This record gives sequence, structure tokens and C-alpha cells, in this order.
Amino acid sequence: MTRFALQFGQTQSGLTYLERMTAYGICPRGESNIAIVQIGKKAPYEYDLPGGGIEADEDEAAALMREFQEEAGLTVWPTRVIGRAGQYWINKSEPRNSLATFYEVELSADDGDPTEPDHALVWMSSTEALAKVRHEAHAWAILHWLRVRRGV
Repeated sequence: MTRFALQFGQTQSGLTYLERMTAYGICPRGESNIAIVQIGKKAPYEYDLPGGGIEADEDEAAALMREFQEEAGLTVWPTRVIGRAGQYWINKSEPRNSLATFYEVELSADDGDPTEPDHALVWMSSTEALAKVRHEAHAWAILHWLRVRRGV
């Protein structure tokens, strides 16, 4: 089993967690807002950083740019790696360990609506995002990004 130095979430006894390489991004707009994906057709919603699984024919950057387009309708360019962390979770009854690389990205274009029907782009403050993202690894990435950005 692959493990990153930082591993979030808890495993449940008797379940086998499928490892999935993933890439997520923090896309700032102005000094206070970042792009967050709202998931669901009606409340209560779930919130994630834009990103997701890396396909066999992709590298991290290509997957990240595709996922931003699909989930948020944004064209982005990865500018730097923030860090890596694993997240145990259960996605649609499938136990997973999301082995994520988190990037800071630069917004190139706001192209329109997401192509994934249950996803919507929301811009929120990093403080609000910290409280709302469903995965601890995403909250860690936001906090780490804030600290690096502020020189802490």
C-alpha cells in the first residue's frame, strides 16, 4: 500500500481501499477568494477543491487542467506544487485512498459552465473554504497554501 507522509481520514475494518492518484488545485481570485466546487443538485452540498483522478494517459498537470474544465468551467495552468497528502474516504460505496498532489494554479480563462452536471463553481474566502471542504487533506492544502503565501 502506498502512503504519503501525510495521511488523512480513517479506514474501516474489513474494507480494502483502492489507491487512486489524484491532482487538485487552489485557484486564487483577488486577495481573498479561491475556486471551490459545490457538488450536488440540492442542499446539503459537498465542497471540494477542483480536481480529481489522473487517467492512465495523463500526467498530473494534464489531469488537473482537464478536471478544472469539467468541474469548474475554468482553464488553468499549474504554477507550483503545494504538497502531497492521502485521504481515505468512501466514494459511492467504494473505499478509496486518494493520493493527491495539490497545486497552486493560475486562471487563464473563465470558459463557462462545468460539464459535470452536479458540479458548480463557487468563489469563497479561504476561511469559509477551510470550514466547508469535506476532506481533511483539502483543508490541509488550503491552510498550507495560505501559510506559504503569507510567508509564515
